[in-house]
Amino acid sequence: MNIYVSNLSFAVTDEDLRSYFADYGDVSSAKVIMDKYTNRSKGFGFVE
Repeated sequence: MNIYVSNLSFAVTDEDLRSYFADYGDVSSAKVIMDKYTNRSKGFGFVE
């Protein structure tokens, strides 16, 4: 199941996102979407 997560702080990393959801079950992947030009978080991501 792929879960969309929005309203993230721009400081949140992939590992932060993974650790937030790890308490609720196995996390196979966690990805914060980054702007390809500025390399800054776009404020959303996905957890699977």
